[in-house]
Amino acid sequence: MRKLFGMPNEEKLVNYYSCSYWKGRVPRQGWLYLSVNHLCFYSFLLGKEVTLVVPWTEVTQLEKNATLLFPESVRVSTRHTEHFFSVFLNINDTFKLMEQLANIAMRQLLDNEAFLADRSLPKPCKTLKNVSALKRDFDARAKNERYRAMFRLTQDERLDGHTDCTLWTPFAKMHVVGQLFISNNYICFNSREEDLCQLIIPLREVSIVEKADSSSVLPCPVSISTKNKMNFLFANLKDRDFLVQRISDFLQRTPDSWTSDVSPLALIGHSVCNSEPCFCLPTASQGLLQLYHQDTAEDLGPKAMKEKMKEESWNIHFSEFGRGVCMYRTSRTRDLVLNGIPERLRGELWLLFSGAQNEMASHPGYYGDLVEQAMGLCSLATEEIERDLHRSMPEHRAFQNEMGIAALRRVLTAYAHRNPGIGYCQAMNIVTSVLLLYCTEEEAFWLLVALCERMLPDYYNTRVVGALVDQGVFEDLTRAFLPLLYEHMQDLGVISTISLSWFLTLFLSVMPFDSAVLLVDCFFYEGIKVIFQVALAVLHDNMDALLSCNDEGEAMTILGRYLDNVVNKQTVSPPIPHLHALLTSGDEPPPEIDVFDLIKSSYERFGSLRSDVIEQMRFKQRLKVIQSLEDTAKRSVVRAMMTESAFSIEELEELYCLFKSQHMTSCYWGSTSSAAERHDPSLPYLEQYRIDPLQFSQLYAALAPWTCGGHTSTLSARLFRLLDQNQDGLVNFKEFITGLSGMYHGDMTEKLKLLYKLHLPPGKLTHLLLLRIGEVGKKFTNGGKKTETAAPAPPPAQTASPGAPQTSDEEIKDDTSVSSYSMVSSGSLPCEDITDEAVLVGGSEQRRGSVLDVDWSITFEQVLASLLTEPPLVDFFERKMDIQAKMAACKAQRAVERQTSSTSDHELTQHST
Repeated sequence: MRKLFGMPNEEKLVNYYSCSYWKGRVPRQGWLYLSVNHLCFYSFLLGKEVTLVVPWTEVTQLEKNATLLFPESVRVSTRHTEHFFSVFLNINDTFKLMEQLANIAMRQLLDNEAFLADRSLPKPCKTLKNVSALKRDFDARAKNERYRAMFRLTQDERLDGHTDCTLWTPFAKMHVVGQLFISNNYICFNSREEDLCQLIIPLREVSIVEKADSSSVLPCPVSISTKNKMNFLFANLKDRDFLVQRISDFLQRTPDSWTSDVSPLALIGHSVCNSEPCFCLPTASQGLLQLYHQDTAEDLGPKAMKEKMKEESWNIHFSEFGRGVCMYRTSRTRDLVLNGIPERLRGELWLLFSGAQNEMASHPGYYGDLVEQAMGLCSLATEEIERDLHRSMPEHRAFQNEMGIAALRRVLTAYAHRNPGIGYCQAMNIVTSVLLLYCTEEEAFWLLVALCERMLPDYYNTRVVGALVDQGVFEDLTRAFLPLLYEHMQDLGVISTISLSWFLTLFLSVMPFDSAVLLVDCFFYEGIKVIFQVALAVLHDNMDALLSCNDEGEAMTILGRYLDNVVNKQTVSPPIPHLHALLTSGDEPPPEIDVFDLIKSSYERFGSLRSDVIEQMRFKQRLKVIQSLEDTAKRSVVRAMMTESAFSIEELEELYCLFKSQHMTSCYWGSTSSAAERHDPSLPYLEQYRIDPLQFSQLYAALAPWTCGGHTSTLSARLFRLLDQNQDGLVNFKEFITGLSGMYHGDMTEKLKLLYKLHLPPGKLTHLLLLRIGEVGKKFTNGGKKTETAAPAPPPAQTASPGAPQTSDEEIKDDTSVSSYSMVSSGSLPCEDITDEAVLVGGSEQRRGSVLDVDWSITFEQVLASLLTEPPLVDFFERKMDIQAKMAACKAQRAVERQTSSTSDHELTQHST
């Protein structure tokens, strides 16, 4: 593959497939190569060669479809073209691998997470034919992702293996068929029949694993006992001895569980509690709602009795199905959740269903340490947190005093310190304030971790990518379930407006609190699918009114007033004013909608939604959203640069693509600095992508109007050092483009000023004289007054500044012959600081600390006067140059350099990387 497509050794082949590539209506039989960073195709038939290279970062859409023209085909779309591949032996596996590779590319565009091979994978006992180590790595990644999503486990959990088995369910008095999963910290079971039974057993809870007596009714059983006296019996295991040994090995590596009763907040310094002992923090042991209800007299009314009945139903469930992380989870569990979780149990069950309980148990003291580390630190995140603290739930009395505000501050600040990539995002404060009502601070923190990092991935970042992805999914679901309404609302532009606020806050900002919290109950149990279901149910209930709307404002008013009147008639909490309802209420409010009826109808009408289907839809939208954000970034850069350069819009867009492509290539093919240093999403778009001297020299050679053979690299290095004003060894797009604009569109004086400035010895740089003008450089006097000289130059052998290449003696020698037309413009560099008093000092033999040779010095005025006497030089510097041809040649070169191959090359590398 590397020979076929001109790839470096760093590019790794994952797998290759025999297929047909359709050019028009003609299929070309050949080989599809899927590498970590590229999709490639090669065909050589009847003397005709076809070569295709598509970087994954340029893919905007991947679709698997079957038509009369393209049977069983995969369509790969970029911004400018579409490619069709068909006749795969196993199209499903091929497509899944393509999805994985495209996902990694999108992650790289989003937050610099480049691909890293999984070093923790055990070596295979035997080499699998036609399966590379990387393909095995990708297969393991896919299995791990499905496993973690199925059981809500943390990102570092690695699936060791799975096997078919049966589980004895004492509540149903029957054996349930399913699969047993073993990983480094958990034993999990999932029934073959959906929602019949699911089980999660943390190894930290296991006390005994033993082989039970085998019989014809119960072949090869294994019994697992936990520390809370629960027993689980698995049977019909194919390799029982190996399984028991594997579990025992993991148990030996499992640390003792944390059993201390001391809250981690008690370990924090006294400053958290304003010089009082930290045991005084009530939020360390109770949720805010419990603190505010503990002084109220017990209400024995109908609502309170209903709440007591709910609690009793859950207690019966616990006695039958178990309580805590090892509880059997069945359809009966879901039914209880849909009926509303009692307030006293809400925090406990949120932790259980989200998986936060497991993560908290395995990180004792972690939250307390974070609070202590983050205390007193100032950053953009902490400033934003302070601004939003009093706007979280101002209508609730728990956040009308310092206790609630301080708890919210600590949780949000601790998370921003844990995950600076996210830091703080608006809407996190609203969700976290609700978590604090029912949970302790530590529990609320781990629930926030579960939300931001697993259940709502990429929602809470600067570009809310995850919410935009789910907005696209919601549009597709609306088109599928409510096609007539979809067409009308697309014309009004309503769906994109409503879904963002609904999803980011899980309806908490648009629905009365007592109603929205029931949706949060369902969300922690079912995941994002329940939010989609309820959103579709809201549109369905308002379909007639929405179809009669003529503008977006009217539609938003209808939906807003509907949500304002979704009520929870069973709540036992004191009424909480809904600020949104107060702002949008009219003279005749619509009738109330019972939230339990809304949830019930959402399951009846749209309960067929499956989590795996939603994930597939998310992938499709993620490609579209991230590429759309990249296009938005490009447009923002172009608009900003229009006032600072003389290039046209089209030229700036093309230059941005070339610059970004050079950056991305350096990121995944290795360079002097890491990808994280090169791409900082927190910076303005103009400064996000940066290149180092090597990439700069390549772009300079391809795009600069002035090159001079072997001296081109020297010119490039000189210009790079001038553009790199902060001396970090990197140049951003703004610096690059202004310099390039000066070369093409500056007037003659501007260009000559840069030529002159390239000769000035910059601080600690090696003194290289690029231009000698002969006797005109001899010392001039003005009325007997000597011209001032520049500062002493360092010796030639001195090392250049960080990031700049060193210059050899040979380069110094060559520089003396470089002609003046080899110079480039300063672009963004200030030229006004070059005055008549500035001088160049010659003599490369000058040593540090020695007296300057004032007889060999020259001012800019003298340089200008000398060059103006040479018509060819004047013509050259005044000539208007066009960059279009250079850009076209650069694009062609990037394609051609990967396509130098022959028939023998293909045969030699067909089955090699």
